Amino acid sequence: MSHRIERVNTLIRREISELIRQELKDPRLDEFIAVTEVVTSPDLKNAKIYISSLSGQQEEQKILGILNFAAGFLRTALAKTINLRYTPELHFYWDNSIEHGDKILRLIDEVTQKDNS
Repeated sequence: MSHRIERVNTLIRREISELIRQELKDPRLDEFIAVTEVVTSPDLKNAKIYISSLSGQQEEQKILGILNFAAGFLRTALAKTINLRYTPELHFYWDNSIEHGDKILRLIDEVTQKDNS
């Protein structure tokens, strides 16, 4: 991955996080939503945005539906804040790495407790 793509990914991640937090006024998104990663295509025409939430996977479909529905609004707002020749199409995906990491930590804790017994 080129250095430019990495910088664009970081910039989009930061800006989308702010836009979701401040500009998206959907009452169904009252919980904490984190943008965990952005992967932009080499031609900068598409961006995969990985989302996670404290509510976990129970709310996954609802959150992704809302964000994918608002993708046009977010893309327009993103175009106003960043200076790129072409603002990428935004596609939202669920990132379950936080839940996966939590599961691994719980398993490690169980094994550690059994060894101490």
